Formats: sequence, C-alpha cells, structure tokens
Amino acid sequence: MPAASIKILLVEDDELFRLGLKTRLEREPGMEIVAEAEDGETAVELAKHYALNVVVLDIGLPGIGGIEACRQLKQAQPNLPILVLTSRTEKSLILRLIEAGVQGYSQKGVPSETLILAIRSVAAGASWWDSTATAEIRANCSHHSTNVDVEDENNNHLTRREQEILTLIAAGKTNQEIANLLYITPGTVRVHVHTILHKLGVSDRTRAAVIAIQKQLIPQVDS
Repeated sequence: MPAASIKILLVEDDELFRLGLKTRLEREPGMEIVAEAEDGETAVELAKHYALNVVVLDIGLPGIGGIEACRQLKQAQPNLPILVLTSRTEKSLILRLIEAGVQGYSQKGVPSETLILAIRSVAAGASWWDSTATAEIRANCSHHSTNVDVEDENNNHLTRREQEILTLIAAGKTNQEIANLLYITPGTVRVHVHTILHKLGVSDRTRAAVIAIQKQLIPQVDS
C-alpha cells in the first residue's frame, strides 16, 4: 500500500509564484496541495476544514499578515506544522516566527529539492531552519524563551525524536533498523537524519555520532 500523501495548505498572495510552486510540488510523489489561500484570514479558515499535514506560508500577506496568521493557526491547531517560505531575512523576523510557533523557515529561491526536503521534514515532525535562522536561534537561545521544538543550547536544538535517532546512529543502526525500533517509516528516518546532520553541521553519520558522544548529546549507554 503506498504511503499517504502529504496534504499541504499553500498560502501565498503572489498568484504566479503560488501557481508555479503548486505545479512543482504536485509533480513530487506523495505531495498534494489540498487548499490555497492568498491572505491570512482565508488560511486560518481553510485550516479548519481540511485535514492537513503542513502549511507552507509566505509572511508578506495582506490582511492580518503572515505572522498573525501563524499565531492563529497554532492557537487553533497547535500540532499543525508550519513552514514559512519568504524572501525576508531580518533577524527580528526570525525571532517573531519562533515566538509564533512555526516549525521551519526557508527562503524563496532555494533549489526545489531543498524546499521539498524542508516540507517533508516539517510534515514529519522535525524542524527546519536554514543557516541564517539557526545562527540567530543559537545567538538568542539564552536570552529568549521560545517554543521551538528544542530543549537547551547544549543539545544543538535537537528534538527528543532526533536525540533518539542520533543515539541509534551512534549505536551503528541502519535507517531500516531505526525505523523498525521506533515504529516509523525509513523515509521518515531519512528526513530526521538529514535534519540532524544539518543541525550538527556535519556531512555524514559517523561525524554526527562522534559529535554526539563528545558533546554528550545522547545518553551514556553502559556496554
């Protein structure tokens, strides 16, 4: 049986950009644009009527605006993941997005493969912040109480699930073995592994495991 599609609410006021993005995403297996909105109010209303896996949302929206739309979406559905897609990069914006409860941030113009991976990551329950946003999160971690899915600065912003997977990586488990142990799909494991590598700033699993042990990012296991 094929895996269920990722159901997406696409929120973008630029009609041509929205059409191009919709066309590209719907060519991707396992992705479905189930609703579209060009302003925040409509997005909040549509989210009440569709079973969604993720909201892909621009910030520069008319009406209540993108950040307020994020707040209202999260108030109504706290577990609904939101990926912000924007051309804006101000540090103050990133902090406001964190405070609004979004799970990810990607700039417009990134390669489509990167955006698709970001969407899959956020829909799977991981977080996705590009290097600019990650640096800002780290710089402000000790000064701001946020509701990003992180625990403290010492764990490199890994979620609990990412820490579980990193522990199993360090134990030499394959993606299939991790999937079996955690009762998730290998595809979901791959998404989490990519996010872990991105957050730790490494290119392979071995280096991730070494950093995890050196920085004590994972529980010590008695041999």
